[in-house]
Amino acid sequence: MRLLRGSARHIVGVTALLCAWLAPPATIATFAAGTTAWAETAPVSLKVRIAIYRRKLAEYTKAHDAYEKLAGPYWQAVTEKRSRRRAKMARGEALDLDDYVAEQPPVYSGPPKPKDPQEEKRPKPREIPDVTDFLAHARAQFGFTPQTPATELDYKRAYAKVASAADLGKDVCVKIYGFESGGDGKYDIQAGREYNRKAKVISTALGYNQLLTTNTVELLAEAGSQFLAVLSTMAKGADVVRKAHLQDKITKLKKMIAFSRTVPDDWNEHGKLAGTPRGLGIHALNLDVDVGPLLQTQKLLTSVIFARKKGYTAPLTAADLEMMNLTGDGNGYDMVSMSPELREKVPTSNFFQRGGYERNPVASRNNTVAKLLAATDAKMVKESALQGAKDLAAAFDGVQ
Repeated sequence: MRLLRGSARHIVGVTALLCAWLAPPATIATFAAGTTAWAETAPVSLKVRIAIYRRKLAEYTKAHDAYEKLAGPYWQAVTEKRSRRRAKMARGEALDLDDYVAEQPPVYSGPPKPKDPQEEKRPKPREIPDVTDFLAHARAQFGFTPQTPATELDYKRAYAKVASAADLGKDVCVKIYGFESGGDGKYDIQAGREYNRKAKVISTALGYNQLLTTNTVELLAEAGSQFLAVLSTMAKGADVVRKAHLQDKITKLKKMIAFSRTVPDDWNEHGKLAGTPRGLGIHALNLDVDVGPLLQTQKLLTSVIFARKKGYTAPLTAADLEMMNLTGDGNGYDMVSMSPELREKVPTSNFFQRGGYERNPVASRNNTVAKLLAATDAKMVKESALQGAKDLAAAFDGVQ
């Protein structure tokens, strides 16, 4: 019994000795080599792994605490200056370099945070919902199944028609589509699957302009009446079958709009609705060939309207609109309205929350406003050369 309670290495040694009595010399040598390798590669016990983890965690904590003494005050200054800028902009006052944190953020260079071996036994966090979930919730919550396009070109034509009517230019829409969809994404493309349809999704962002679930809920709350008016106009000139389908769609869309308006018109409140089964079901509207283009267009149009209300009359480039999409209309407008001289000097960290910046290698690599705008436009140009973007451009050319 003492043998059974011994160490793995001890058991291996005794086993080898027993085999030596029974096996010829050549077999003994082979077995000895194999048992030594087994002992060296035997799984490390959880107790040992926890001890290693705690040592590495102590090293990480020491290094990260030193980094945090620099990073904490830096990001606090970013937040404070952002608040002061907004107040100045609201009063119509001009901004200068002193209104921004002019230094780049400190960079952590210590050891990475180790993984807790005990985490392996804990439940994994809930996965991000994808298109199949949106469709399932739409059916269950509203009895709604989106009318999908017969072909991808049909959706592109519908989107081009709506976007053109909203005075969003072909160049702007094609470049943003290229940037957001990887240049060849389908109408149901979701973030994380731009280049691999089987990859894991990284957010709920969906469609040509990558609307989040919160975007969809908010747009319904704010522009839902406009969408209903468009569908009603479609129904007036439709044949009997098409009219019946549109009227059914209008009925269900009204229920979705009513749900989106059960909370104040606030991003955080809409975000709470967006995470519910009904909110996830509403997101499936982006897949509908009639409503989806309205939502995707309205997302861009909202940013244009925001800039116009601020008094910005110059045409917004695709990169300008992408900044407003990436960082929010307020932060994006701050970048868009900035003088060329300031763009060369102001770090991009001024326009992000800390967590978003640290998870965004593009913003940290292109660490001034000018560099980020240039890198964004360069990617847009590259992705716009792909077939999906060319097809979208052709759809705009075909709009009467």
